[in-house]
Amino acid sequence: MREKSLLYKDKIIKELYFSTALSCSDLSTLIKTSLPLTTKMLNELIRDNDIVETGYAPSTGGRRPQMYSIRPDRMYTVAVAMDQLFTRVVIMDMHRRHVSVPEKIELHLTKNPQALETLADIIEAHIERSNINKEKIVGIGIGMPGFIDSRKGLNYSFLGNGEISITHYITEKLHLQTYIENDSSVTALAELKFGAARHKKSAMIVNLGWGIGLGLILNGELFRGYNGFAGEFSHLPLFTNDKLCSCGKMGCLETEASLMVVVEKAKEGIRNGRVTLLQEKQLAENLDQASMAVTKAAEKGDKFAVELLSEAGYHIGRGVAILIHLLNPEAIVLSGRGSFAGKIWQIPLQQALNEHCIPRLSANTTIEVSELGLDGELIGAAALVMENYVKGSIKKVTNTVKTAFS
Repeated sequence: MREKSLLYKDKIIKELYFSTALSCSDLSTLIKTSLPLTTKMLNELIRDNDIVETGYAPSTGGRRPQMYSIRPDRMYTVAVAMDQLFTRVVIMDMHRRHVSVPEKIELHLTKNPQALETLADIIEAHIERSNINKEKIVGIGIGMPGFIDSRKGLNYSFLGNGEISITHYITEKLHLQTYIENDSSVTALAELKFGAARHKKSAMIVNLGWGIGLGLILNGELFRGYNGFAGEFSHLPLFTNDKLCSCGKMGCLETEASLMVVVEKAKEGIRNGRVTLLQEKQLAENLDQASMAVTKAAEKGDKFAVELLSEAGYHIGRGVAILIHLLNPEAIVLSGRGSFAGKIWQIPLQQALNEHCIPRLSANTTIEVSELGLDGELIGAAALVMENYVKGSIKKVTNTVKTAFS
């Protein structure tokens, strides 16, 4: 009975994490148990200082229900957001607030056999510098590029190329349960739970970065596909440009629309004498700073910078037109690093839809810019831990029972 009680409590903690505040009746429905038992669990969680009462819900005509919320310092998650060039790490509380100083480390994943070991060292050092009690950290969530089997913890593109279980390696080394997911899927999870896709049944989350990632929300849930590889939007073969893509094929969307390509075209334009606010030295810095320089120039109305982003946006719109024809989503959400450009993307993307979409199919699909932006992947990585929180509890309980009878 004690083990079952712990599971119910963990379910309550998980629901409060994703909903911020809920009533006893709400929780009873969500965890699928009786109101008296839910009340009992809530009282015990309050007694143990895990949750708090947060006032009453707005009046709907009857007695206002008491609302409950998880204590922010009840436990913590380590959130890791990776791309091919940089890794960001931060520790978050149960209200998704940073409780450590966020770090950004340059870590190249391509042709780097030491990348996994380096990643584990980066996370371990960050935890040590935070001075947070490790026993209060419930797990590590990592969003990373590549073809990822999240169930086995494998990345077939980087960090072991599918030969090493990343989750097993880091869990064993740091003694913290670790979960991995594709960066675009993690970003989509953040948008689904806390962002522009919340309460939407179907949405396509376009992750604008060094590639053009895609997270799919179908029937109100994250869709990963049969092997977990769904959403390789970047590699739609839309062009006959003979440009070699990172995947080894030619003519992919990525070769004409990624931020990496935008930066390269900016450099080429400056060399060819284009009049622009951009300076060559700004683009000579690392890609992160270079792409931000282009975005900031566009925000100031720089014609050349706007042209570059508009051209990329139009190409992305061609790809989005295919998604709309196939899936008829409620919303297209522009997220990730490139979402800083905001509405600059929307007009050329909409133009592409006007040209390439059947009007009846696209008429009710909205194009929205994420408010989470670059933080989306970190928020999603933390959410990944909490998505698996009850599963982890079940595993702990199962192991406890096995030990008791062995």
